[in-house]
Amino acid sequence: MSADPRAVLSRPAPPPDATVAYGGHPDQIADLRCPAGDGPARPLVVVVHGGFWRAEYDRTHTGPLAAALAALGHPVAQLEYRRTGQPGGGWPNTLTDVLAGVAALPGLAGPVLGDRILSGPPLLVGHSAGGHLALYAAASAPPTVGGVLALAPVADLVEAYRLDLDSGAVAALLGGGPEEHPERYAAADPRALVNGATPTVIVHGLLDRQVPVALSRSYVAAARAAGSPTRLIELAECEHFGLIDPESAAWPTVVDTLRSF
Repeated sequence: MSADPRAVLSRPAPPPDATVAYGGHPDQIADLRCPAGDGPARPLVVVVHGGFWRAEYDRTHTGPLAAALAALGHPVAQLEYRRTGQPGGGWPNTLTDVLAGVAALPGLAGPVLGDRILSGPPLLVGHSAGGHLALYAAASAPPTVGGVLALAPVADLVEAYRLDLDSGAVAALLGGGPEEHPERYAAADPRALVNGATPTVIVHGLLDRQVPVALSRSYVAAARAAGSPTRLIELAECEHFGLIDPESAAWPTVVDTLRSF
């Protein structure tokens, strides 16, 4: 692995097998990757990328992760969505795009990936801001989500706003702070939308400086208080980007956790 954990963000990956559209906007698309080999059918894995919801980060930086999962026999879709800093991004379209994409992708992927997809709702693998969006989707539309693996998620938007993560990223997403838009935070914050119906596991590195592990601990405490069996796996020697890097020491934990679903 590179000495720079961020190297995974620009590492080349094989091109996807197909790209499908779930809406009319150019960013309402997803890249599909066929599972390798002749293994059993598995649930579709929808990868929801991070980047603090900002336009400068798109799905391409999850190419190494998606390609590695496909090589292990998982059918994979890399979901794109409108992001802040571009027309139409932010509240509410960033969130509604993810809901629409997650609901549509099993049907859109079927003709491309064939009988290697197990029928039923997909598993969501979301990293950072994508972890927030995966938790949000599971809480807002439980029947469309079979499980969530959230990797270093921004799971507490009020606290993320208070900490000013990525210099105002939460305010850019929701148009301001919780005092200005309490209804938006109530509707979008996983910490306030605990969903006990969807199997959920969070993996978070203790060396994470982009999204502190305290946000995941806060979410899991709320989930358990509500009766949810949500699990938190803390990795002592992992920072933020190792969770999406197939060359990192954290990768076997990510794969094993995904397969536990």
